[in-house]
Amino acid sequence: MPELEVTTFTAAICGLIYLVLSYRVSQVRLSERISLGDGGHADLMARTRAHANFGEYVPIILILIALIEFETGYSVALGIVSAIFILARIAHAIGMGRPSPNKLRVSGIVGTWAALAGLSVWALVLAVRTI
Repeated sequence: MPELEVTTFTAAICGLIYLVLSYRVSQVRLSERISLGDGGHADLMARTRAHANFGEYVPIILILIALIEFETGYSVALGIVSAIFILARIAHAIGMGRPSPNKLRVSGIVGTWAALAGLSVWALVLAVRTI
């Protein structure tokens, strides 16, 4: 059975980033005493969306990385796409706390979409090739 090194590393880093994003939301919730929603607090809204957006993209990316790595084994190319995705998610999270539009948020979006598109096409090629 493959060891799925890229998948494991990517999941571990994403888990740590998610923990940081969760903590950042909790900081504002506690300091502003906001239990549910955002209470009209702009910083909490931005942090909540950065956290949620991260949680929306990470599962499908991890699934694609795992399926590709399971099919092809470890590859430097897969590691590079993973690194692009991780850096893009960090840039997006930082950019969410800044006035829009900003370079960090835009580069985070573009990097995330590029990783998603590349991995999706790669997985599709692998799937079609085995039919």
